[in-house]
Amino acid sequence: MVKAHGKHVYLDYIGYQHDGHNDGKRMLQIMLDSVKSANIRAVHSHVEEFDGTISPPGFAAVVLLDESHITAHCYYEKGWLAFDAFTCGMGNPDIIADHIEKSLKEKMPDLYQMRRDVVDRFLHNDIEEADIEV
Repeated sequence: MVKAHGKHVYLDYIGYQHDGHNDGKRMLQIMLDSVKSANIRAVHSHVEEFDGTISPPGFAAVVLLDESHITAHCYYEKGWLAFDAFTCGMGNPDIIADHIEKSLKEKMPDLYQMRRDVVDRFLHNDIEEADIEV
């Protein structure tokens, strides 16, 4: 029997409104708040804003967790936002994703979710688990 020790949630949105308030720094704060709401420990966070000089205008943000990571990538001019949350262990990435969506929709009511996929991660079977010696 195949079991999973983690879960990965992928989300894609259209309609992200970059209006001077909704930027990478704000997104990073929403991500950090979502981690707290899920009772997961963040160990590092960073956001990089792109002005269009080399990369298209937007941002990339990451929060490293003691149980994996969450990331967000946005193209301001297109209004695209891609987000993922991966946790292994007891943390639930659905709580993170729900918190982020609620926070974004409060500021951007026209934000539209194009996809939400959930994938089991760290697949293993009963035999492997039983063979682990403690």
